Amino acid sequence: MQRELRSVRPRHDDPELPDDITSQDLDRIARNELKTLSKDNAEAVGRHLAMAARVIDEDPELAHRHVLSAARRAGRIAVVRESLAITAYATGDFALALRELRTYRRISGSNDQLALMVDSERGVGRPDRALELGRSVERASLPASVQVALAIAMSGARLDLGETEAALSELEIPQLDPKTAFSYSAELFAAYAEVLGELGRDDEAELWNERAERADAAVSGATDFDETMEILEIDEEEVDEEEYDDTDTDTDTDTDDSTDDDDATDVSDEESANDADDSTDDDDATDVSDEESANDADDSTDEAEHDAQASPRA
Repeated sequence: MQRELRSVRPRHDDPELPDDITSQDLDRIARNELKTLSKDNAEAVGRHLAMAARVIDEDPELAHRHVLSAARRAGRIAVVRESLAITAYATGDFALALRELRTYRRISGSNDQLALMVDSERGVGRPDRALELGRSVERASLPASVQVALAIAMSGARLDLGETEAALSELEIPQLDPKTAFSYSAELFAAYAEVLGELGRDDEAELWNERAERADAAVSGATDFDETMEILEIDEEEVDEEEYDDTDTDTDTDTDDSTDDDDATDVSDEESANDADDSTDDDDATDVSDEESANDADDSTDEAEHDAQASPRA
């Protein structure tokens, strides 16, 4: 009796892609990583990653499906595994996020997602492991933005353990400077305010919340990641009224006549300053296969697909 031949390859239904999405919607670094793939495969992977970036805030589940489609085609590309981790985290699948972040770090050699690894350890209920992981890397070796994200994650782990004072100390880093605002400052200030509130220091908490709002306003509209603004803190009484000082000075017959008019100045909470530069290994990663281009598709082998409920870079 003749047996029906069936493909051992599981069938995957990719989520639909709109016509206006292309791989060019990814940033240059992500596109460069896809150059090791065939042209058609790189375009398909890039489109799914770009679509995931577009919808992750509104529909993280859909974003995760798009990244899974990319991972089936390019599971050995670092940005793909990083994106899979991010969407898994967004959907609350912290175990998957942690596995994928470990794989990403092994492939890329980068610690840029260390804070997300720490937070994922918290998500699976291991704050002690989270703190151990966060201390495993020299802080000074990390970019300033990663140092801030790590401090916030470490502070959260301390709160999970009921160590509120230690949680505050985790946030007291050089970047906690109310006089300057970077892209990460508002989140850091708000986290500091939250812990102050937990300690019952409400007045200080309110002050840091105000600083967080000013920092967010200062950098809103900034296009460069390293954009920084100077924030000048002043007394409220100084902004309630304008002061006018008109001083007339008499001069001698041998000197030029001069009059000093001290016009009132508008005092703002923010002044622009010069741009300042800011200068993830475990082998238990889930297997995701690369699917070759259309001509070689029958010769390729799949690795197992992630079972996830699960922001890629765009």
